[in-house]
Amino acid sequence: MNRYAKILTSLSLAVLLTACSLGPPKGIEPVQNFAVEPYLGTWYEVARLDHSFEEGLSDVTATYSMREDGGVKVVNRGYSEEEQQWDEAEGKAYFVEGSDVGHLKVSFFGPFYGAYVIFSLDDDYQTALVAGPDRSYFWLLSRTPEIDSEQMQSLLQKAEQQGFDTSKLIYVEHSRATF
Repeated sequence: MNRYAKILTSLSLAVLLTACSLGPPKGIEPVQNFAVEPYLGTWYEVARLDHSFEEGLSDVTATYSMREDGGVKVVNRGYSEEEQQWDEAEGKAYFVEGSDVGHLKVSFFGPFYGAYVIFSLDDDYQTALVAGPDRSYFWLLSRTPEIDSEQMQSLLQKAEQQGFDTSKLIYVEHSRATF
């Protein structure tokens, strides 16, 4: 089992012990009129609140595709400079409220799920703000490894308005080809 998988296993157990919250953080509303098809494909992690399962990883991407059972396959990938190798974890996600609401439950370890809440998404599905079960989980995703500073400030302002501590964000370096 690689480092990423071990850490995700630990995270999953921690989530289990904290009641496996599938709901969005209080006051966060998932996007409505969501469509899964344009969300599929590769997203670059531009910024995140750091957690042990991603600690030290650069060039982080999340790739989404449909599963045969109607769920969404999730492949998270990042480069560990310390280990000089790519770490990858595969999970599965399912809609919580219906496929037109950006609220999914995601699992990387057995039957244990955590919240994946898309609370901001531009009309062209090029940038997204995602929360986990509470405000200590936050990701700014983009279809490109970098976004312009004006757009970044706008997205960070949205995150701050929702109660995320953007002063603690990790800005992800993307210097390697990921595929």
